[in-house]
Amino acid sequence: MSTETRRAPAPRNRIEDHALIGDTGTAVLVGRDGTIDWACLPRFDSPSTFASLLGTEEHGHWTLRPVDDEATADRHYDGDTLVLSTIWTTAEGVVEVTEFMPVGAHRPSIVRRVRGLRGTVRMRQTLRIRFDYARALPWIRQVGDDGGPALVATAGPGSVVVRGPRFRADDHRHTATTTVHDGDVVDTVLTWYPSHREPPAPLDVDAALEQTRSWWTDWIAPVQAAGPFTAATRRSLVFLRAMTHGETGGVVAAATTSLPEDPGGERNWDYRYVWLRDASLALASLIAHGYREEATHWRGWLLRAIAGDPGDVQIMYGIAGERELPERELPELPGYAGSTPVRVGNGASEQYQGDVFGEVLAALHDARELGVEENADSWALQRALLGHVEQHWQDPDNGIWEMRGPRRHFTHSRAMIWAAFDRGVAAVEEFGLEGPVDRWRALREQVRAEIEEHGWNAERGCYRQHYDTDEVDASLLVLPQIGYLPADDPRMTGTVAAIEQDLRTGPDGLLLRYRTAAGFDGLSGSEHPFLACSFWLVEQYAASGRVDDAERLMEVLVASANDVGMLSEEIDVATGHHIGNTPQVLSHLTLVSAADAIERSRGRAVGHRTRLAVHDGGTRSWTGAGERAGSPG
Repeated sequence: MSTETRRAPAPRNRIEDHALIGDTGTAVLVGRDGTIDWACLPRFDSPSTFASLLGTEEHGHWTLRPVDDEATADRHYDGDTLVLSTIWTTAEGVVEVTEFMPVGAHRPSIVRRVRGLRGTVRMRQTLRIRFDYARALPWIRQVGDDGGPALVATAGPGSVVVRGPRFRADDHRHTATTTVHDGDVVDTVLTWYPSHREPPAPLDVDAALEQTRSWWTDWIAPVQAAGPFTAATRRSLVFLRAMTHGETGGVVAAATTSLPEDPGGERNWDYRYVWLRDASLALASLIAHGYREEATHWRGWLLRAIAGDPGDVQIMYGIAGERELPERELPELPGYAGSTPVRVGNGASEQYQGDVFGEVLAALHDARELGVEENADSWALQRALLGHVEQHWQDPDNGIWEMRGPRRHFTHSRAMIWAAFDRGVAAVEEFGLEGPVDRWRALREQVRAEIEEHGWNAERGCYRQHYDTDEVDASLLVLPQIGYLPADDPRMTGTVAAIEQDLRTGPDGLLLRYRTAAGFDGLSGSEHPFLACSFWLVEQYAASGRVDDAERLMEVLVASANDVGMLSEEIDVATGHHIGNTPQVLSHLTLVSAADAIERSRGRAVGHRTRLAVHDGGTRSWTGAGERAGSPG
């Protein structure tokens, strides 16, 4: 028997080849080659309709492109929207393909409009519909209605209707070829609907396109970003809004599942859920740019999701607050570049991560600062969370990186516990809310004393990853962001020096989360630089006076985005390929925070406020446009 290692075939589209279109209920990935190879309908976490991203064409895809294999494509978003425009050029002519998902439609739809710009171009569509992660071969039939010829595909509870050019059956797929002349407009619309109902009425594409453009343009209009990273900031805010479920307010961590952190390895997770941490941080980025409605909507989601006993709080939930997210494997899908297993659900939902309490309470405090009025239910929830933290603040946890090894006392988690008590104190002292402020103040100082005793490595002059190691962790970079200590404090600059020494990799010095070789995470294999960590380093540089270093690193990070500004979770510094699930909310929200920090360091006020800086002496400093300066008194 041969011992030669079998290599998985290269994926049809690399992770970075994709652009996102979405309707705030779900999202679709469109490759550079005109292929939709990932779509889950009707929600982000629904079983897939197209899944060739995690396998081959057999697992479902929808390709629209010129017949000419030599055709070239140039694409961009239409301003600050999620309307994608691709210009295809062939020897005979030029066409524009406009793709979008209508916002506010009764049913989720994918619209693909071809418009002739010059000459003549033959366009071909190949459609292979596979429901339920490619496990369900649908019953497909040709029908006719007021919208012209249509395909209807049904399997189990879901159906889609496809209206446009006439498709013809071709070996378990359907194809359509259309000749497009200068000035021609050819629309194809796929709409999902429950299979027990009749197909919905045809979509008015002109009206839907205009309404969708206007919706995104109006949403981004209030943002007042400045400086060299304005475009990246605005695009990241659009992606953050796209990943916020319009109906429930839940913020999903990414649109995909099982895109690997270590191609060929086992680090493949489902990110189509709402992590309290990521959602809280995303909310903080939106709050910093004045999005009060989103803050109120997310707070309502939070109240519903974690209602009841605070002891039952999970680190993540389903989009509507579902608690059951059992992790299982799908052997039917061979995985991206052969990376198995493909997983749906996420077993980390059963972990305890103490830091999420601090993130949630800090985000809710930011909402108060923005002017979101507290009500009896929301403050009662926060008091209940703080009561739970009072009882369990000394418990070890799995940490921000969801370590699947033993629970430990992670320094970042302890600092976020400190932040939880700090925001409780601030709510009473600054907003007049009722609570045991003396007890919270004492616990805040007790947590600080513990961190300084056990989380500090005196020999090396830095904070440590957890109390039982001398390793460092990139999550320590958030300590100044939460107000635990100033960014230029010698303890923090010493920690930065240790992080730079241990965790920087590649020619540009991007950061790993931690050294996987230390063996704390309970998983085999390694990983690549984690983009959010490098954005944290940018923010640290900017806040500590290393502004030139901040801008140099920021330029590298922004340049690592793909041609339409999307970022995944990690980057392969050797090849430039994106790694991990995409678009990664944590990457985009930390980009926004880093860009804001650079602008503040250059003396250009941006956003509405930054997080509190609470120093050892207990004084508070404030920065941000139109906010108070000095002690709040």
